Amino acid sequence: PVLEAVLDGAALLRAERKLPLPLAKVLVYDLLFGKGLKCGGRWKALLRRHRARLEAELARLKVRRGVSRNEELLAAAPGAGPGAPRVPRYVRVNTLKTRVDDVVDFFKRQGYSFLGKAGSMEELRTLSGKKFLLDLHLPELLVFPPQTDFHDNRLYMSGHIILQDKASCLPAFLLSPVASSHVIDACAAPGNKTSHLAAILKNKGQIFAFDLDAKRLATMNTMLMRAGVTSFKLAQQDFLTVDPQDPKYSKVTYILLDPSSIPSAKGTAPSAERLQALAGFQRKVLSHALSFPAVQRLAYSTCSVHREENEDVVQAVLQEQGSAFRLVNVFPSWPCRGLATFPGAECCLRASPTATLTQGFFVAVLERCRDQDAVPR
Repeated sequence: PVLEAVLDGAALLRAERKLPLPLAKVLVYDLLFGKGLKCGGRWKALLRRHRARLEAELARLKVRRGVSRNEELLAAAPGAGPGAPRVPRYVRVNTLKTRVDDVVDFFKRQGYSFLGKAGSMEELRTLSGKKFLLDLHLPELLVFPPQTDFHDNRLYMSGHIILQDKASCLPAFLLSPVASSHVIDACAAPGNKTSHLAAILKNKGQIFAFDLDAKRLATMNTMLMRAGVTSFKLAQQDFLTVDPQDPKYSKVTYILLDPSSIPSAKGTAPSAERLQALAGFQRKVLSHALSFPAVQRLAYSTCSVHREENEDVVQAVLQEQGSAFRLVNVFPSWPCRGLATFPGAECCLRASPTATLTQGFFVAVLERCRDQDAVPR
């Protein structure tokens, strides 16, 4: 959307009618936001002729959107124009390596002002400058203004802090495995949720993490090591092929399941066929997870806002399970609940940039009914 606004304002395509729109976007990105024009020949000469006009239009766009840096244009208008909700920068303190108080003190020494624990969503919404808060819902989450960049910060580089959206912290937080538990992270890469589970477990017990992509697993392994996670075993394996009866999983009492879904940030609506195909996969993998004989509690989450991938999946699997599992009414203070598509759907949680100042997300926690325990704890 930012590139399109610059192109439109500068009237580049009207002046250069032979320049295709996709190529124009690439060239303008390289010129204004990237590392300069690397191409040669006529395209480079063409863009240089319009450079002053394009730079002037970018400057006018920043004035109109009320921002001073290029990066802030993304927060000011993520496809929705001026006035779109700006999601704060969330920083999860990695308690395997440090404490919240120590991280707060570090940022104070870096020139940030600590405003204490947030008392309302409005305090998060209006955060600006070099100020930060302790989140009002999650006890180890610090909140900074949107687009605050910590990728070069030494706490991030050393694994003392994890840059993780608040909604993405909910599954492990709500699963809440007790120390020494055996836990499965079924679709684990890139590993932020896995490291969060390890912090909750205090590196005791065991985490079995699965993902099909070898490169993602290698990256995840590096991240977990940097975060100080020790109690984990990675497997390059489709979770659907994992045998629930394998003795090595006989003590698994908690499962975190975050399967593939359609990200809420995608600008175009998915087709009905695509939604149904994903929902079918999600129902299958959720049913498979509940077939592990010792599982007592499961967190099902997606980064999707589509009912088909969320409430509909949970409802279908609960009906299939009969009275073996129930929905847990978790986090009553969370403001955004599941869509009222079936009795009990309000036990589920939803998240969105508008309502909760997070990415779009969905979480449901299922628990084995006590009289249906297949294996004693």
